[in-house]
Order: sequence, then structure tokens, then C-alpha cells
Amino acid sequence: MPIDIDIAYVARLARLDLGEDELTHYGKQLEVILEHAAQVQALATEDVSPTSHALPLTNAFREDQVKPSLDREEVLSQAPSAENGYFRVPPALEEGR
Repeated sequence: MPIDIDIAYVARLARLDLGEDELTHYGKQLEVILEHAAQVQALATEDVSPTSHALPLTNAFREDQVKPSLDREEVLSQAPSAENGYFRVPPALEEGR
């Protein structure tokens, strides 16, 4: 079932400057892709339940565990600027610019 599509028009919409040989080449490729999509769309899927993955998956959760880390006060003492137990950094977005 051939699908008719104006490759030059699609290329213009995408702002692509394609030569005649490229239009022919991409036209053949696009025709194969669209024919395949049409075949998939024609499949009888009324009795198939929707899925998000082909195989059943389950999440493997683990308990959160607090592990020893760096001393907060020692780390903050090395920072150029700290306030109330946190790093103080310049704002990423300025208001009124």
C-alpha cells in the first residue's frame, strides 16, 4: 500500500535544503517507514491490553540507611560562604534583568 507524500514540501517545512538526489533517497526511506507504520496500525489489537513494557517489571526497593559521612561543620568551614548550616551561593536567576 504505497503512501503518497511530498518530500520537498516536508523538507521546506523543516527548513532543509535538499537536492533532487537527496529528495529521491529520503523519499524512498520515508515510504518504507510509513508503510511499516501502516502495517503496524492495521494489526488487530482490540483484545490486547495496553502495556508500558513488553516484560513485567517490579521495582527493587531498599531501606534508606544513614551512613557516616563528612562532618557538616568541617565542610561548611571550607565553603566561601555559609549560612544557617547550608552553603550560600549566588542566585542563578536575577529578578529584573
